Amino acid sequence: MKTFKKSILVLMAVVAVSLTSCKKDDDGGGGGSAGSGTVVAKVNGNNFTSLDIASTASQSTGGGSTTITLQGSDASGKGIFIIINNYDGTGTYEFSDSNVFVTATYVEANVNNPQNSQTWSAPYQGSGVVGEVKISEKTDTKIKGTFNFMAKNVNGDQSIKNITDGSFDLNF
Repeated sequence: MKTFKKSILVLMAVVAVSLTSCKKDDDGGGGGSAGSGTVVAKVNGNNFTSLDIASTASQSTGGGSTTITLQGSDASGKGIFIIINNYDGTGTYEFSDSNVFVTATYVEANVNNPQNSQTWSAPYQGSGVVGEVKISEKTDTKIKGTFNFMAKNVNGDQSIKNITDGSFDLNF
């Protein structure tokens, strides 16, 4: 089961990294309410809190471009993943179909029947601007910020999940 969850996380990260980030100028706002090492949000009004052990941030640089990956999962297999390609400092990055460099994904993994796992992605075709991630603080060891997005289940019933009041305080 742990291997499957890790496989889902890796798969989502690879898919998201294959997309690419534009940044709006701004100071990044406040850091949100997430406790150290966690991602918190409301998913259609329901609280989501990731486990410290299943939450992380990573940074990679290649070809003159930096990519930041943020992820947090809970014990039930639900997870939030955010990828910022071409990261260039604190500030606001939009989720928009005209900007596929910044992506967000919400996953509900079905550990008993992986083929029934569901994924909601932002942006999606024809979405326009559907949210943003604000990086308020980044050091060599930590990244903090807030986010919100509307994501579409592009592989299933086309439903929308509204992710609000999101924040993260993650270690690299």
